Amino acid sequence: MKINLIDVVFNFGLHLLVDDNFMSNNDLKVKHLEFIQNVITRMNSNSFMIKGWTITIVAALLALSANASSNFPSCFFVYIASLVIIVFWVLDAFYLSQERQYRSLFDEVRNRDNTDFSMNASGFNSGSNTWISAICSKTILVFFGLLSLLVYLLTVILIKG
Repeated sequence: MKINLIDVVFNFGLHLLVDDNFMSNNDLKVKHLEFIQNVITRMNSNSFMIKGWTITIVAALLALSANASSNFPSCFFVYIASLVIIVFWVLDAFYLSQERQYRSLFDEVRNRDNTDFSMNASGFNSGSNTWISAICSKTILVFFGLLSLLVYLLTVILIKG
């Protein structure tokens, strides 16, 4: 029985020992695609969590602005809410760009004959996969844009009132 050692270093530093009779090249490719899909799923979950945290924190800050005291005026909490929106907007765009890069890696691995278990998606950081492109994507722009508009309208109401 001949054993080939495929030197595959995962993010966790693991090595894979493959027996020729145990896993075919197709099985290895499927495993590699599963690894990439797990990363894509994790990025998507992170993006979803960021949106949830954004809503929670902004709602809490807006509630605090309604009960503001003389020590902290209402506008203070609204400005902090605006800052939170910007920070989470950028972070969500980062996760979306990473997800898109790994989707491109997935497509490349899917079309290849052999797999090297590479998880490096940085070569796909171009075009619609860039961070700047993700900031302006429709899904992120609608969510954070509407939230920003709400905070802006509340600021106008607070300043006039």
